[in-house]
Amino acid sequence: MYLTSIEQRVTSIEHPVTSIEKAGFLRLEDMPKAPLVMNSIPLRFMQENRIIPLGLKNNILSVVMADPDDGDTIEAMMVAASVKTIRVHSADRRTIDEYFAQFYGQEPQNINRIIEEITDREEFEFLRQDADEDDVGHLKDLAAEAPIIKLVNMIMTRAVENRASDIHIEPFEDELKVRYRIDGILHDSESMPGNLQAAIVSRIKLTARLNIAERRLPQDGRIRIRVAGKELDLRVSTIPVLYGESVVMRVLDRDAAIMDLDRLGFNPLTFSIFQGLIHKPNGVLFVTGPTGSGKTTTLYSALSTINFPDRKIITVEDPIEYRLKGINQIQVRPQIGLNFANTLRHIVRQDPDIIMIGETRDLETAGIAIQSSLTGHLVFSTLHTNDAPGAITRLIDMGVENFLISSTVRGILAQRLVRVICPACKQIDASSDGREQLSLLGIKKDEALYQGSGCEICSHTGYHGRIGIFELLVVDDPIRRLIMENADANDIRAMAIKNGMQPMIDDGIKKVRSGITTFSEVFRVIQEA
Repeated sequence: MYLTSIEQRVTSIEHPVTSIEKAGFLRLEDMPKAPLVMNSIPLRFMQENRIIPLGLKNNILSVVMADPDDGDTIEAMMVAASVKTIRVHSADRRTIDEYFAQFYGQEPQNINRIIEEITDREEFEFLRQDADEDDVGHLKDLAAEAPIIKLVNMIMTRAVENRASDIHIEPFEDELKVRYRIDGILHDSESMPGNLQAAIVSRIKLTARLNIAERRLPQDGRIRIRVAGKELDLRVSTIPVLYGESVVMRVLDRDAAIMDLDRLGFNPLTFSIFQGLIHKPNGVLFVTGPTGSGKTTTLYSALSTINFPDRKIITVEDPIEYRLKGINQIQVRPQIGLNFANTLRHIVRQDPDIIMIGETRDLETAGIAIQSSLTGHLVFSTLHTNDAPGAITRLIDMGVENFLISSTVRGILAQRLVRVICPACKQIDASSDGREQLSLLGIKKDEALYQGSGCEICSHTGYHGRIGIFELLVVDDPIRRLIMENADANDIRAMAIKNGMQPMIDDGIKKVRSGITTFSEVFRVIQEA
């Protein structure tokens, strides 16, 4: 029900063993004083089936249910939570309803009723008359009205319940659309009258401490919300468009647990090589891919793996998306001159062992990163390229000297995120569509492939969560020679594959054959690479 991060919703596949333990009867005073927040079980599913999760320890999920003999619901929870054992307590319906009302809030209200309530009230009459939007005082009053507050809060809460990474609020000529990005895909949600735009956007701006009178320029801000005992940050961006202002809110879990490296989706060989690279004493390691491909999650996971007491780690980010315990994180602020390059010049004097640069954007940043590695630092950073070999040509295009690249870059990891087949509705794909094309990739015509049929757990999409597909280029002696010879990306790729690099498409096909994802999903994310 709740989201850990956008770029942070990569997940692992486990096949739970059906083991059910019956436990005792609980009263309201026996229930936990703070609700357990789980990413995998939707709040609506819990409410409809009167289920409350109590704890998750040693792969055992403890829950309390009004109907502890409902085997289908218990099995659905086990599959969704990927646990081996579930311990079921019982409680009466009234107790569970009271607990929901106290900690999770009431049953979700109908958003259409709230819209009707807004448009029927006299103080919102001006919205139907296209009044002057420059009346800032009036907008502030409207944004403080209970129905608007309730509507905006519901939009945010529903996004969290649906595991959305982003909320898009988009104005059109006669309507205001709300869309949620779930597992990397945008889904239409609410559609409301376009004349509600001014009040809704003003409410979001006030909450994010933005200037509601400024509608001509883009603005950025943050909102901190609490949903079912869990603190979340919303990174807010507004930009003027034809019919008003478009608002996008990125959902960030401030206390999200960083994924273990072995849960990101690496195959054993790539995982072993990558582990070796992040334990090097110096050099540069790049992670590449488009926006939203999980680069930050991979770097955070790598830093957490090597975060030992005898090492000082400093990161320079824009923005800081997640808090890392025991690591010094710096937020760049270009408006006051605190950019990547200026910050990097100073942090070298802070005696760090490991440096993470949020993104290598220009020659100055790349140059400082490489110089830092030459002076004995291990440097992590990201680049926006389609594949691993392309990162080398990108650095050369920036103006970095070939000999510096060959002597400092240790490896380049390219990645994408593919959606995972929902384990609760996973079934064999009996269709023959595209089988001839798949045979060209080594998949036999009679080989069992899988798909999700769609269920409540996955919001009828057939997918639940995401996992990475990777290719890892190690800069060894043959690759160094090609770099010095100004070889193009195709020659570097051919040599890397000859030396054992597994292309991203091959990693994706292996996950298709393992029943983790579908070929259409792999092709969707990999076609530009």
